[in-house]
Amino acid sequence: MEQIKRRVSRQIRIGDVPIGGGAPVSVQSMTNTDTRDWRATVDQIKRMEDAGCEIVRVAVLDREAADRFADIKKSIRIPLIADIHFDHRLATAALESGADAVRINPGNIGGPDKLKKVIQAAREREAPVRIGVNSGSVEKDLLAKYGRPGPEAMVESALRHIRFFEDNGFELLKISLKSSDVLDTIASYRLLAGKTDYPFHLGVTEAGTVVGGAVKSALGIGLLLFEGIGDTMRVSLTADPVREMSVAWSILRALKLRERGVELVSCPTCGRTEIDLIPLVEKAEALLQKVKTPLKVAIMGCVVNGPGEAREADVGIAGGRDSGILFKRGERVEKVPQGELLGRLISEVEKMTGEKLA
Repeated sequence: MEQIKRRVSRQIRIGDVPIGGGAPVSVQSMTNTDTRDWRATVDQIKRMEDAGCEIVRVAVLDREAADRFADIKKSIRIPLIADIHFDHRLATAALESGADAVRINPGNIGGPDKLKKVIQAAREREAPVRIGVNSGSVEKDLLAKYGRPGPEAMVESALRHIRFFEDNGFELLKISLKSSDVLDTIASYRLLAGKTDYPFHLGVTEAGTVVGGAVKSALGIGLLLFEGIGDTMRVSLTADPVREMSVAWSILRALKLRERGVELVSCPTCGRTEIDLIPLVEKAEALLQKVKTPLKVAIMGCVVNGPGEAREADVGIAGGRDSGILFKRGERVEKVPQGELLGRLISEVEKMTGEKLA
């Protein structure tokens, strides 16, 4: 299979993570705790990191949150981004507290003079800035010009802000163009990709709950990544942000861009299924989410496709009547009673990865 040819973008660094310039697509997320409760925020970040988050963003909504930023920064390992709206002083305060980067919407930061102060603070610390253009906050003159916050309006807004930063001698930039509309999101990034070489952060904003949000994110982010567009990504779900990680890594694995954790292959079940497969797979998935080592695991419910899929996996089960056949790296190992299948499978995964799951 032909590998994805990625868009050539310039490289920046957020903390110790390279972004763009051929670096691996990185997985990012955002906390939903009250940043002022820095201990709760740190606890959530650590859970997110365990699940695969490589860069994390926190909302800095007032001075107290900015003051707590340093406590959060010194308590975590992954790069920390400050998310700023409306008040440029919060951006400069977060940078002074050690922010590895800031995310702003330049249109709501208070005008050119205040934006220049953010640029100066970021320049002094060599901290990148993400210009985040959202369909919900496109400037009024562009809405009047285009009639709606579609791709053309979003791209013109981004280019306007990029020029301002460049005119002020600052080019450590990452760009995002997010809409809750999948097709608008895709069209926006495609359009901007031909006009600039800054790295892109991908996402479908306000994507929704776990199932709907995963589908919209997989389509919007996945199609762009397949075209080679995108350097960082965030799956936005109305859920615990830890759950965003499994969707993000599933997208990257499916496109063969990154490997981490378990790729779980399981059948949808049908009338030929002779073991109680659905609860077995659900329990296995919950346990296997803890695995960091790249691994393909198959749990199949009948003898039609089951043995073939199980043989193709690193470890797999092909179901039969009240039992299953355990396969390991293409070889049949043993017949296992249904009640012992989960334990036997997890035991094999633990042996293969050296990671304790139960």
